[in-house]
Amino acid sequence: MDGSSLLFFSGLTSRNRDGSVFGVGDIRAQTERCLENLSNLLEDSGAGFDDVVAVTLYVLNMSQFDAVHDVRRRYFREPFPSSTMVEVSRLAAPDMLIEITAIAARPAS
Repeated sequence: MDGSSLLFFSGLTSRNRDGSVFGVGDIRAQTERCLENLSNLLEDSGAGFDDVVAVTLYVLNMSQFDAVHDVRRRYFREPFPSSTMVEVSRLAAPDMLIEITAIAARPAS
């Protein structure tokens, strides 16, 4: 990672602009909103999904693993970032089903 800058993104959730939760009850919609939020942050930082080196996903129900990964496959490609998925008892808002953190290594300019 010579010459790269590390970018840390935490607390990526499926909130709407007004603070309400987007996609209530729909893990696919919430995952997509989280990743769209990450996409915007990466772009604003001069990076992209190919620069993401690590992702941690916090989910309320591990049985939704396949649904989450179906969405993720539309954003990430090989070589995939290191990834951890953790089941938690709750998130910041009762209607949230997923939260994501990511680390990217932005290439030197």
